[in-house]
Amino acid sequence: MASGPTHRSPARRRAVVRAAVALLLCSAAVPACASTSEHGRDRETPRAGRASHPSAAAEKAARAKLLPGMPAPLDPHDLYAADRPGRLAEAVKRFPSRVYVPNTLSDTVSVIDPKTFKVIRTIPVGHQPQHVVPSWDLKTLWVNNDLGNTLTPIDPATGRAGRTVDVHDPYNLYFTPDGKHAVVMASKDRQLVFRDAHTMRVVKALPVSCYGVNHADFSPDGRYFIVSCEFSGELLKVDTARMKVVGQQRLPVAGAMPQDVKISPDGRKWYVADMVANGVWVLNGDTFSRPRLLPTGKGTHGLYVSRDSRRMYISNRGEGTISVLAFDSGKLVDRWRLPGGGSPDMGGLSADGKVLWLSGRYNAEVYAIDTRTGKLRARIPVGGGPHGLAVYPQPGRYSLGHTGIFR
Repeated sequence: MASGPTHRSPARRRAVVRAAVALLLCSAAVPACASTSEHGRDRETPRAGRASHPSAAAEKAARAKLLPGMPAPLDPHDLYAADRPGRLAEAVKRFPSRVYVPNTLSDTVSVIDPKTFKVIRTIPVGHQPQHVVPSWDLKTLWVNNDLGNTLTPIDPATGRAGRTVDVHDPYNLYFTPDGKHAVVMASKDRQLVFRDAHTMRVVKALPVSCYGVNHADFSPDGRYFIVSCEFSGELLKVDTARMKVVGQQRLPVAGAMPQDVKISPDGRKWYVADMVANGVWVLNGDTFSRPRLLPTGKGTHGLYVSRDSRRMYISNRGEGTISVLAFDSGKLVDRWRLPGGGSPDMGGLSADGKVLWLSGRYNAEVYAIDTRTGKLRARIPVGGGPHGLAVYPQPGRYSLGHTGIFR
């Protein structure tokens, strides 16, 4: 005689899978799971007699959830747990700390020593360099020469540029979480081009119906990523493994111009900067439902997560300010204003998280901002039209691209 129902409800099955994923990811990095959470509370430790390791069935379920081949997050509650201050991967520990600034109007990369706040080298590159992008394996910096239709590799150990690689329309560059493919944001070609992450050989060119693909970020399991389309005010949802657009929506503001994309530490929310809407769209990536707008400032552009995963720095290019968002409340908690104004654009954090580096797109300068006080520490002259600068090295196990999305 049966003692109870033989089938769990769909909700119960989803809860079991989520628990299995959490157990497996914690087992991959016990120190990270044993530490305090991003809100400062100690996570529960196993009681006596409780199993401390997932069952074989739980491990199998969790592996099925992740994109095959991708490293599991160090902490299932914090996608940026690998980005803590000073947690440099072995591959980058001996690289000198530098800030690499692509100057779109000068066809150069300015190299800044962050200790002296001075330009120590200027590297000639191709036509209209847009972003400096760390490779998935952290060993190369790729300069995206958009109108030059090339990538220039820079060796971060020596600061020397290598032989250019022919890549058409490389406005921006990302890497799939499994490290297999580079994804070129071919904005003018209206394509997402999947290439071999090492040789840059084309694997698949995916046409899109929106205009101006430019920025992206990946889901916690790596199964999909969300792309902003700058010139048509749209978002795409792309299946990573199938290399296929599975969702598309237009943002609900006339003339919307989405820019940077960033997922929250807990993986539940996505933030999309919008220069025309003057704020960030807050989106549920799984359901890909209609987002809500959080006003932040004029010309909202770049998004950067603090080293403790508690805050996000938001550059407002049109008004020379940086807004600070607290992830736990979802509210703005501060706003820093650049003295004398400026045009804060793209950038990244220092390895210790104490300095936010941003390019001044329309002012031929770079800003170094103290993240503890919001005060400007330095204003450094560079070439014309500085854009997607990269601070390097940074903590993290691998790079998802752009100016440095590390996990």
